[in-house]
Amino acid sequence: MTFRVRRHRGDTALGALAVLALGLYALFIIVPVIMSAWKSLTNENPLLAQASFVGVANYTDMIDDDALAASLAFTLVMAGAVTIAANAAGIGFALLLNKTSLSFRIMRTVAFLPQVLSGVIVGFVWHYILAQDGILNQLLVGAGIIGAPITWLGSPRLAMFSVGLVAAWVLTGFTTVVHLAALQSVPVEMYQAAMVDGAGPWQRFRRITLPMVAPGTTISVTISLITMLKLYDIIAALTSGGPADSTQSTALYIVRLAFTDDRFGYASAVAMLLLFVSAVIALSVTGLLRRREVDL
Repeated sequence: MTFRVRRHRGDTALGALAVLALGLYALFIIVPVIMSAWKSLTNENPLLAQASFVGVANYTDMIDDDALAASLAFTLVMAGAVTIAANAAGIGFALLLNKTSLSFRIMRTVAFLPQVLSGVIVGFVWHYILAQDGILNQLLVGAGIIGAPITWLGSPRLAMFSVGLVAAWVLTGFTTVVHLAALQSVPVEMYQAAMVDGAGPWQRFRRITLPMVAPGTTISVTISLITMLKLYDIIAALTSGGPADSTQSTALYIVRLAFTDDRFGYASAVAMLLLFVSAVIALSVTGLLRRREVDL
C-alpha cells in the first residue's frame, strides 16, 4: 500500500512538472510565434497611431527586397560552411581528447570554454584581435609572415571569412563535447578486435568510429545549423553587418528593420520566413542524417 501511495504521488508530481513545462513552452515559444505571425499581416510601426491589416503585402514585398536576398544568401552559405568546419574540427578534437588522464580532462574544459562565453563578448574580443592594428596583425608582421597589416574586417571577402572563423571557433567547443560523449560510449573491445583483424587507423575510423558516433553527429549538425541560421550577437559585435552589408545575417537584418527602420510588421514577416526556412532545413538535414545512421 505504501509503495502504491508513493508511486501515485510520484506520478502526480511528474504530471504537474509536465504541465508546468508545457505551459512555459507555450507562454515563451508558441504565443510569441503566434503574435509575430499576426504582426506580419499588419503594417505595425511605432510611429503610427494604429496598425492596419495589410494581409500578405509584407510577404509580397520580400520578392523585391535585395537586402533580404543578400542577407539570406549570406546566412545560408555561412550556416553550411561553419557547420561543416565546426563538426569536422569537433570530431578531430574529440579523437585527440578521448583520454582519461587529468590533463586531457582539463583540455576538454578548455575546448568547451568558447561555447559558454557570451556571443557579444566573443565578438568584441575578436574585433580587437582582427583589427588593423590588432594582435593578429602585430604577430604576423613581427614574425615576418606578412609585410603589411591585413584588413581582416575591412573588405567584404575577408570580413565574411573572419565571421565564419569566429563562429566556427565558438561552435567547435560544442561539437567537440558532443562527439567526445559519443566516442566514450564506443566499447574499446571493438577497436581491439579490429586491430587483431589487421584493420588500420583509417579502417577503424571508417568502420567503427563514424557509425558509432553517427547519432551524436546528427544532433551536433542539426543544432549547429539552427545556431548559425539565427546568428546575431557575434556578427553585431564583430562587424555590425559590414562592410557594405556583406556580413549582414538575416537575424541582424530583422533587428534593423524593427528597431532602426521602425517596420515592425515587415520585420515580423521576415522573421516568419526565417523560422520557416530554419524548420525546413533542420527537418530535412535531420531526416537525411537519420537515414545515414541506418546505412552506416
